Parts: sequence; C-alpha cells; structure tokens
Amino acid sequence: MEKAVVFGGAGFLGSHVADELTRAGYDVVIFDKRYSQYLQQGQTMLVGDILDAGQIRDAVKGAQYVYNFAGLADIEECKARPIDTIKLNILGNSMILDAARSERIERFVFASTMYVYSDAGAFYRVSKQACELIIEDYSRLHALPYTILRYGSLYGERSDSRNSVYRIIREALTEEKITYYGTGEEEREFLHVKDAARTSVEVLGGAFRNECVIVTGQKVMKYREFLEMISEMLKGKVTIEYRQKKLDTHYRITPYTFDPKFAKKMSPEQHVDLGQGLIHCMNQIYNELNEERKSSLRIALGGNDFC
Repeated sequence: MEKAVVFGGAGFLGSHVADELTRAGYDVVIFDKRYSQYLQQGQTMLVGDILDAGQIRDAVKGAQYVYNFAGLADIEECKARPIDTIKLNILGNSMILDAARSERIERFVFASTMYVYSDAGAFYRVSKQACELIIEDYSRLHALPYTILRYGSLYGERSDSRNSVYRIIREALTEEKITYYGTGEEEREFLHVKDAARTSVEVLGGAFRNECVIVTGQKVMKYREFLEMISEMLKGKVTIEYRQKKLDTHYRITPYTFDPKFAKKMSPEQHVDLGQGLIHCMNQIYNELNEERKSSLRIALGGNDFC
C-alpha cells in the first residue's frame, strides 16, 4: 500500500483530503500540531511541529506522496503575524520539501492560492508565491516531482472562523445580519471542500506531474447574489449591510495582476450544489452554537449537567 503524508491534515481542507486518500486506498499519515478530531479508522496520527526537522523526516520516511496544508491560511491573521507567516509558511514548507527530497518521494503536493496571481492578499500571498518558486527550484535542482494546487474560495463542513463563508453564516445565525466590506460586485467561484479534496487526490495522476492546477468552482457568482442567497435560505430574516473596505487585501473581480507559472484549471463536473452545501454549513454552525449555549449554561449552574 502506498503511503501518503498529509501535513496540516487535522485542518479544514487537509482533513478532507486525508479522508479522500483513505477512500482511494492509500496508507494515510496525518501530521499536525494538534490531534485530529476527524481521524478515520486506518489513519495514523502524528502530533508535531513543521519546524522540527527530525519529526518531519520521521513522518516522511517510506512515503510516496507528501501533501502540505500546514501553516497560516487566513489573510488577516497573516497580515497581523508577518514573522510567523514567514516561519510557518515559507520555512516550514521548505523543511518539508527537503525531507521529501531526501526520501525521494514520487509527488509533493502543495496547497497554494489564487492570490498568487494578485497584488492583494498581503503576507499570505507573498508566502505562497515564495513557496511556489522554492518548489520549482527543488524540482529543477533535485528532480523532485510536484503539483501545486491554487485553490479558489472554499467552503463546507469542518471550517471555522478563519473561513469567510463560515464567518458570514455564523453572523447571520447569531445576529440576523451580515456585514460585508465591499460593494457586493466582487466575484467568486465557490467550491465545496469535498469537491476540492477529491480533485486534490485526482491530481496524483501523471498528467499533473510538475504542473500548477487551479482548483475552483464552475459558476462565477457576485458576492451580492451569494449573500442574498443566504438571506433567502434563512427566510429573509437577515439584513445585509455593505461597508467600505478597511484595507484592500482581497481581490474584487479577478486576482490576475501577476504572472506566475501557467496553470491548468480543474472544476469538478460532479460537484456539491451550492445551496445544499450551505445548508450543511448552517447545520454545523447551528449545532456549534447550541453546544456553546449548553456549555455557558452549565458554567452558570455551577457545572451541573442539565441535559
């Protein structure tokens, strides 16, 4: 059985990719800074630090495939933590790359972003651009096969407050309003995380060796339409407020201002319907809010279980 190591495999996208790899018959090892609450039967969990060379080498030993989803992925968090962004995203990825080189793996798969085409995205975009260039040189100098995946706007179960769609739905459920910084004319191609995960495994095929791949949805949608869709699904009880952007860290209609390596585009023909996907997100967040309310009430009652 071929071994695949998923760095950052306890997170939003990484955990779904780990599950798809397991379904595809791979021996899956998840490496993350915390234990995965989504660990499946047959998967191996390693808790560690992507800045620890010894731990990385031990994880990669005997692997044929290495995925890297680790590091900081939220634009605003990266903007606020530039040094950590450089350490975790650039240095951390480089250390995983070097271990992959030593182990002579068959494919290194890196999670990049559509923001590499842009001058938006602040330090997050800078870190991904740097990683792509480093990966290309590792391939050129050490014959390390790679696939770079430039993801668009992902949403779905297991997301948290670092995901924009999650934040929007949570605000709608808790405050019956959505505050959006922009005009609403911004365009995105939303893609469910399960579709992204399935595509992330399909690229292990030979056609995507040493290629960059854009992974995004099939339909372009204006943010105004997207927000109105959420409001309608919540029976019109949600008001939408548009505000002027505080800082231009997100692209408006297109990210294309920079010209990195040419990429193929993959939009899954079989995909999760946006409406159904949003319903699942709403259910996840609704259940989280219920648990938070129960926890708060237990604390108020002195720890007594009222369920």
